[in-house]
Amino acid sequence: MDYGFLSMLPPIVAVVMAIKSKNVIMSLFCGGFVGTLIFSGGNPFSATKSIIGDYFFVQLTDSYNAGVIVLVIFIGGFIKLMEKSGGAQAFSKSVYKFVNTKLKAQLCAWLGGILIFFSDLGTPLLVGPVFRPLFDKLKISREKLAWILDSTSSPVAILIPFIGWGVYIMGLIQAEFDNLNVSQSDYTTFVEAIPFQVYAILAIVMIPLVAFTKKDFSQMKKAETEAASQEYSFENDMQGQTGKDGQVYGTSNAKPVMVIVPIIVVFATLFITLAPLGFPFKKVDGNEFRVALTMGYFYGALVLMAFIGIFKVKTFRDTFKIYVDGMKGMTDVAVTLVLAWSLGSMISALGTAEFIVNGLKSMNFSAGLVPAAIFIFGAFVSFSTGSSWGTFAIMMPLAIPMAHAFGIPYAIAVGAVLSGGLFGDHCSPISDTTILSSTGAECNLIDHVKTQLPYACVNGVITFAAFIFAGFTRSPLAAALAVVILLAVMMVWGKTGEQQREEASESDISS
Repeated sequence: MDYGFLSMLPPIVAVVMAIKSKNVIMSLFCGGFVGTLIFSGGNPFSATKSIIGDYFFVQLTDSYNAGVIVLVIFIGGFIKLMEKSGGAQAFSKSVYKFVNTKLKAQLCAWLGGILIFFSDLGTPLLVGPVFRPLFDKLKISREKLAWILDSTSSPVAILIPFIGWGVYIMGLIQAEFDNLNVSQSDYTTFVEAIPFQVYAILAIVMIPLVAFTKKDFSQMKKAETEAASQEYSFENDMQGQTGKDGQVYGTSNAKPVMVIVPIIVVFATLFITLAPLGFPFKKVDGNEFRVALTMGYFYGALVLMAFIGIFKVKTFRDTFKIYVDGMKGMTDVAVTLVLAWSLGSMISALGTAEFIVNGLKSMNFSAGLVPAAIFIFGAFVSFSTGSSWGTFAIMMPLAIPMAHAFGIPYAIAVGAVLSGGLFGDHCSPISDTTILSSTGAECNLIDHVKTQLPYACVNGVITFAAFIFAGFTRSPLAAALAVVILLAVMMVWGKTGEQQREEASESDISS
C-alpha cells in the first residue's frame, strides 16, 4: 500500500517532539505510535498491540540488535567502574602537566577517537569518561567533547574496510553488483570510494581546525562561554573513608594505571580473539567482532576490579555493586536504541524512502547532478530514520543502479550514499551514535544536537558542492577540494570568543 505523505509523519513527529520536549524516549515512542496508528487505520488499541508485538519484541529478538544491547550493557559496567574508581580523575591529573591547554586536550581526545577505530560504539563510551575530567578542568564544554566523540566514531569507522562497517557496506555493494552482473570487486570499490567519503573526511578534519583556530559556531560558542564560568577540581570526587577492616578506602588512592592497563586489556583481548580470523587485515564477521569486543570490556572490568582492590579504593562488595549499577544505568540507552530501531523499521515498512526517491525520479536530473542528489536524499532518509546503516541498505540498491544507468563511476555513487548517511545521522536526535556520544560526554542529548548541528551543516553544504564537482569531473580530488574549502571557511569565519574578549579589554583600557 502506498501511504504517500503519511509515511513522513512518524519521523516528523519524533524529531519535532525531541527538539521541543527534550525527552527522546517519549518522542520516539510517540513517533512510532503514529506509525502504527497509520497501519491500523486509526485504531489506538490495535496500534498499541502492534507497536509492542510487531516492533519492540521483534527488535529485541534480532541478533544484531541483541548483540549491540549486550555490548552496551557490558560497556556500561566498565565505564561506571572507571568513573567511580577515580582512575579517570587520577589519569587526567597526571597528564594535566602535559595536556594543560584547551588545544592539547581537544587534539588528544581527537586522537583517542581515531585510535579506537574498531568500534563506533566504543569510541564515545570509552574516550568520553577518560577525557571528561580533563575537559571540565580546562573549562571546555561537555558539548564540545560530545561533538568530538560523535565526529570520531562513525566517520572513522566508515573508512576502515576490515571492521563491521566495511564488511556491512561491502555486502550491500556486492549484492547490487550481482544483480547487475558487474564483475568488479566489492573491496576494490570500497577502497576507491574512500576519496569520495567527503563528509566523513570533513568531520574528522574539522576538529583540529576548530581547535587551532579557536572559532566556535553558534550554539557551541554559548556552551563554551558557560563552561568558562565553571570551576572543577580533580579532587572533587576523590574522597576516602575507613572500612570495617580498618583499611582506609577512597578514590584518593586511585592511580593512572587504573585507566591505562584496563584499556590495553580491552585492545589486547579484541586483537587476540580476532587475529586467528585475519583481523585486522581481513574482513571479520560483525557478530564475531561484537563478541570479541564484549569479551574485551568484560576482561577490562575484571582487571579494573583487581586494581580497585589492590589500591584500596573500594571494598569488593562496593566494587561489584558499582559494576552492576553501571550495567543497570544503560537501561535508558537500551530503551532508546530499541525505540529508534523500531521507528526505523516502521518507516521502512511505510515506504518513506520510496516516497522520497519517487519524488527524485519525477524530476529530470543530468548525470552530473546524480551524486549530489543521492547525497541529499540519503541525508534526508538518515535524518528521518536516525540510522546510517538503514540508510545504506535503502539507498545502495538505488544509487548503484543509477550510477550504472548514467555511466557514473560506482565509487562516486557509493561515496555519496555513505556521506549522505553520515550527514543525516549527525543531524538526527534519534541516531544511536548521537545518543551514545551525549551519554559518553554526560551532556544533554538535545544540547549535543543543537551544538553539533551548525558544524554538521557547514560540512554538509561543502560536501554537496564537492559531489557536484565530482559528478561533472569524475575526479577523485573531491575530498581534497572540500578540505580546502573548509579551511577557507574557517579562515574567514567570525572572530573567536577570545579575540572578542581581548578587543573589549583593549577598548576598556583605552577609554
